[in-house]
Amino acid sequence: MKEQDSIPTSKTERSAKFVKTGFKIGGNYIKHYSKKLFNPSLNKDELNLDNATDIYTSLSELKGSALKVAQMLSMDKNILPKAYVDQFSSSLYNAPPLSGPLIIRTFSKYFGKNPAQIFDYFNIKSTNAASIGQVHEASLNGKKLAVKIQYPGVGDSISSDLKMVKPFAFRLLGMSQKELDVYMNEVEERLLEETDYDLEIKRSIEFSNACRNIDNLVFPTYYPDLSRKRIITMDWLEGQHMKEFMASNPSQKLRDQIGQALWDFYNFQQHELRAVHADPHPGNFLITPEGKLGVIDFGCIKEMPDDFYYPFFLLTTTDLLKDKEKTIQAFRDLEMIQKNDNPAQIEFYYQAYREMIQLFAQPYMEDTFDFSQKEYFDKLYGYGEKISKMPEFKQARGVKHFIYVNRTNFGLYNMLHDLGAKIKTDTWQPTLTTLY
Repeated sequence: MKEQDSIPTSKTERSAKFVKTGFKIGGNYIKHYSKKLFNPSLNKDELNLDNATDIYTSLSELKGSALKVAQMLSMDKNILPKAYVDQFSSSLYNAPPLSGPLIIRTFSKYFGKNPAQIFDYFNIKSTNAASIGQVHEASLNGKKLAVKIQYPGVGDSISSDLKMVKPFAFRLLGMSQKELDVYMNEVEERLLEETDYDLEIKRSIEFSNACRNIDNLVFPTYYPDLSRKRIITMDWLEGQHMKEFMASNPSQKLRDQIGQALWDFYNFQQHELRAVHADPHPGNFLITPEGKLGVIDFGCIKEMPDDFYYPFFLLTTTDLLKDKEKTIQAFRDLEMIQKNDNPAQIEFYYQAYREMIQLFAQPYMEDTFDFSQKEYFDKLYGYGEKISKMPEFKQARGVKHFIYVNRTNFGLYNMLHDLGAKIKTDTWQPTLTTLY
């Protein structure tokens, strides 16, 4: 992949890039509707592909928060047309990497030295480039290391980038302005944390130590002395990303083992730590040659306060849904049903959300669950697609914590589905206080 020699870092430069992309998309629509005059049956496949290609090309050159939003959207397979999912999924593994001179400049800024003066060996070409930073192979005193370097300007451009990406998100998602603002504010908060590598080092050490005793999980050791605000150094973990792993035709036993580790990792965090690794995409995990799951990124952590945790997991892991009055109270506490709703709206949202949670909670209601079931995911995606087209769901519903908790759990479900894993779901059960 061709390297980038520079990244637009000023607000003016980045804004100009968004405007240029907007003009391209406008041209794509003109081209589409011109063709449709002569062929009324023409569908939007070509339009979606052209738009997705132009948007992804622009965002991959800008990197940062805008590309991260595209990455997040690519995991919500029922939200976007396939062309967008395919294009945006590229950012899960590889975006255009930065050139050597930019890497050396970053080291000089934060260490006062170039990489060759710090490490015995440093590969100036990255092994992996994503939305926030890229990874380089290095070694010191015989130890193989991974060095993650944040792209210049990413941390400083989050707020302005998200304002500029709003029109694209508004058109793609069809959200109301209020709902979009709730979404973007929560995303901005998490991204500001994710670009703070001092915080990531601290959390990486805390979370890897807390989760170390879970079966079949491995974590790299982190090196604060070799890290800075925009650079993280950790052990190099050997392994394959999920796509490569599945292409190797692993046995069902091994897929189940990796899936169990993934399930236990997430549910231990949710129920024991009340904070969770909220970036469950395949690029953040490796399957080691020993058949263990390696966790290589703790940049995005979502904490779950009690006033969210208790009603949410009472709904999803107990028989609370059998009691209509208590269920409605839980929906009120989570702002899924709102204080100004009339009786007809209360009944509508009660029925809709009850059906949604019954679907989502199905794995939690059984001792074991087979995530390879196509029928289950067809129902899950089908329901999501159905409500996304309903006018009643165009307004903001639910507390802000849903954005990352839903992303976490549906991301987990998708990864387990991709693995085709059958797992025990009764590990790390929530300890719940009766609220209702």
